[in-house]
Amino acid sequence: MTQFGYTAMCEQTPVCQLVGDLVAAEQAGFDFSVMSDHYFPWLEEQGHSGYAWSVLGAAAQATQRLPLMTFVTCPTFRYHPAVVAQKAATMGLLSDGRFTLGLGAGENLNEHVTAGAWPLARVRHERLAEAVTIIRELMGGDYVNFSGRHFQVERARLFDLPESPVPIGIAVSGPESVALAAEHADCMIATEPERTLTDGFSQAGGAGKPRYGQIPVCYDPDEGAAQAGPAAVAVGHAGLARHVGAPPSHAPSTPPRRRSPRTTSPTWCRAGPTWPGTSPWPGSGSTRASPILRWSRSAATIRTSS
Repeated sequence: MTQFGYTAMCEQTPVCQLVGDLVAAEQAGFDFSVMSDHYFPWLEEQGHSGYAWSVLGAAAQATQRLPLMTFVTCPTFRYHPAVVAQKAATMGLLSDGRFTLGLGAGENLNEHVTAGAWPLARVRHERLAEAVTIIRELMGGDYVNFSGRHFQVERARLFDLPESPVPIGIAVSGPESVALAAEHADCMIATEPERTLTDGFSQAGGAGKPRYGQIPVCYDPDEGAAQAGPAAVAVGHAGLARHVGAPPSHAPSTPPRRRSPRTTSPTWCRAGPTWPGTSPWPGSGSTRASPILRWSRSAATIRTSS
């Protein structure tokens, strides 16, 4: 079973528009949403880098049913894992249980502002494993003391907790991170739906857990403009789809006004019957894109349940 969601890209969208886009995504019937957590945009031309956690808090109040997720937060350099646990618990409450904490080992692009020398992947994975342990222990509601190789926590406790612990996803890119996710995560996150990653996740112990993958998408009412879109933005990826539920069969009857390509955020595409105003993407079984925005560059994220 597959679900399709909407990616809110902090690195290319004005902060206030991000909240409005998520409201529109909910109205259009997307199954879930994710949000990038950047300090810098991939390219300066993208022009934005709002604080994802503030936007998520606003979105939690502006939406009613749309699941929210970080895609992904690094809990080991800019943020201490004990603070990330507090953020996630608060989001769990504000969203009434609709929040998933997506974590990753970090990008030098964003983490260098506090990290100093950038460590090897092996060290980053060690730090991430310790961080997840700390976050899960704090979600239990007791006082936590932790002495690890990379992190120390002394008498930390979260006083405001959601009824159920916030689910944790971990981003993967190779065998080491796949094994880490299979051991520590409730779901797997990948920037593309690559079979070797999903198979490795299942074989390492993640069988039956949801997995997320991304597919780049560019939509415009004019096919030529849509095809030219990817060339205009070298890095414009962010979309999601997860495998767990049938896609919705409705969309807004009146699409919003056309926006400038420089200020649009991503929309999602989905498999199955097309929505009004869309057509099947050539050579695939998916629609060209959601009509939430008349012009958009993005990626679709897919979640599967097995």
